[in-house]
Amino acid sequence: MEKGGLQRRLRAREFAITTEVTPPLSADPRVLLDRVSPVRDLVDAVNVTDGAGARAHLDTLTAAGLLVRAGIEPIMQVTCRDRNRIALQSLLLGAAAQGISNLLLLRGDDPSAGDQPDAKPVFDLDPVGLLSTAAALRDRRQLPNGQAVEGSIEFFLGAADTPIDPPAGWQPSGLQRKLNAGAQFVQTQFCMDADVVRRYVKALAEHGILSQIHLLIGVVPLASARSARWIRNKLFGSIIPDPVIAALEAAPDPKAEGRRICVEVMREYAAIPGVAGVHVMAPLNDSAIPDVIAEFRR
Repeated sequence: MEKGGLQRRLRAREFAITTEVTPPLSADPRVLLDRVSPVRDLVDAVNVTDGAGARAHLDTLTAAGLLVRAGIEPIMQVTCRDRNRIALQSLLLGAAAQGISNLLLLRGDDPSAGDQPDAKPVFDLDPVGLLSTAAALRDRRQLPNGQAVEGSIEFFLGAADTPIDPPAGWQPSGLQRKLNAGAQFVQTQFCMDADVVRRYVKALAEHGILSQIHLLIGVVPLASARSARWIRNKLFGSIIPDPVIAALEAAPDPKAEGRRICVEVMREYAAIPGVAGVHVMAPLNDSAIPDVIAEFRR
C-alpha cells in the first residue's frame, strides 16, 4: 500500500474502500497479519479496532504499528472508554511517533456490553474532546494545557456518524460539532439503502457540511436473512431495508446473494456525488470481504 494513500485518494475525489480488523487475543504478530493479508492489496486502509465489543484484544497502537511496518496503511481507532485525557494524549503521541496518521476517534462500547461487565469505564473525554486534542497536537504542536510538543504530527482525523433518512427540520448538529473539532473524514454505520443515502447526502449538502468532509458509508456482505435482522436490531443505527432481507430469504444461496447485493450497493454509492467511499464490515462473515471488494474493483 502507498503510505498516505487514503488521504491522497480522498483529496483527489477518488472512490476509496476501507475495511476493518479486530486485533487478536494473541501476542503473536503473525495472527494479526494473517487476518489482514486477504485484503492488503484490495483496500486503501484497514481500521484497527480499539477494544471492540468492550473486550480485550491486542492493543490498537501496537496493532496499527505492526501494520505500518508490514506496509499496510492503518486507521487506528481510539476510544474514550478506557483512558483518561493524559493517557489519550500519550497514545496520540505514540501513534505519531510510529508513523500512524489516520485516526478514527470514538466513544467506545460500554463495558456492560462485553465479557467483563464489572470493568470501570473512564469517558474522561467524549469524541469531540478527543478530536480537539488530536487537532491541537497536529496544528499547534501543543497539548490542551498549552505545553509544547516536539516532532512531526500529521494526523488525518476521522469520526463516526449514523446515516439517517432526514425528517423535516433535521439538523446534523452532532456531525457539525465533530467537524468543528477537527474531523476530516467520516465512516458510518451500516446503510444498505441507496435512497436513504441519497437523501442523507442531500441534507448534508444543504447544511453546508458535505463540502467539509470525506464521507465513507458502511456496507455489509450479509450472510443470511437472520444475520441481517440481527444487525438491524442489535447494531444501533444500522439500516437494512425489508427488500434486502426478503431477497436473502428467497435466495438458494444466501451468502452469494448477500455478496451480490453488497457489490450492487457499493456501485450505487460510487455513483452518488458526495459519497467518498465505502467502509466494508462483515460481522461473523469476514471471509466475504475480499470477494466483494475484488468484484467491485473488476
